[in-house]
Amino acid sequence: MNAQTSRMPALFIGHGSPMNTLELNGFTRAWRSLGEKLPKPRAILVVSAHWFIGATAVTAMARPRTIHDFYGFPKPLFDFEYPADGSPEVAGEVVEAVKPDWVGLDQDQWGLDHGTWSVLAHLYPNANIPVVQLSINALKPFEYHLALSARLSSLRDKGVLVLSSGNVVHNLRLVEWNKPTEGADWAHRFDEAVMRQMAEDPAAILKLNEHPDFARSVPTPDHYIPLLYTAGIAAAEGRSQPLIRGYSLGSLSMTSYNVGPELNLPATAEGISDMPNNVPADQTNI
Repeated sequence: MNAQTSRMPALFIGHGSPMNTLELNGFTRAWRSLGEKLPKPRAILVVSAHWFIGATAVTAMARPRTIHDFYGFPKPLFDFEYPADGSPEVAGEVVEAVKPDWVGLDQDQWGLDHGTWSVLAHLYPNANIPVVQLSINALKPFEYHLALSARLSSLRDKGVLVLSSGNVVHNLRLVEWNKPTEGADWAHRFDEAVMRQMAEDPAAILKLNEHPDFARSVPTPDHYIPLLYTAGIAAAEGRSQPLIRGYSLGSLSMTSYNVGPELNLPATAEGISDMPNNVPADQTNI
């Protein structure tokens, strides 16, 4: 499809291991199928779990670098490049859209991290669409991110696809290497509670902070907060659509969501996260 200015979707993708960049499995096949169904946006704004800093900033360089923000993985992953252009113009639109909140313009510090390019490698493999990243401000409460997302939604009417990349359930301390495509009972319970909330009342997503499995599912906020950016947009539209379901290594959920026109994808996907078995879970960055 050609680039257009009709309202773009908003997506949350459970990205899992960086190795998904190079692997063809149930999840990455689903991402490729999704990419074939998506309109071609003017630009992509990504909220990635892996730019988690003490400020709200947006990449504003014309040529963002590919950041290999992990260690212990095979050399082909470090050799991977996603050479998409940036867009100082769209970065400026982000700044305007969220006023009176402040967003800094990052001219030369960050780039595209693996939370972004591991997914875009399958959604838009030609890297022919400009990409900007919005940082997650680690100093702000969940309520801030939920409110900020509602303002970012206006960019969708300007041809910008909003993509959030993280994992609803993400606990590397509880990884079970013998369960490559399974989830623990507690991971299923929390993931399913989120799915119900996203379907029934995404505006009230924060009440799940009191869920009995929240602490195990969200031991750190970095991978969960991207979901709030999709939930905030879904709240304005009153609905969201689960796109992909599945689990990895017992303690990661790969569930993904769409806000916008219905997309006809399988309700479930099985995939294998090919992280090297000799890398301890607490020495990876996924």
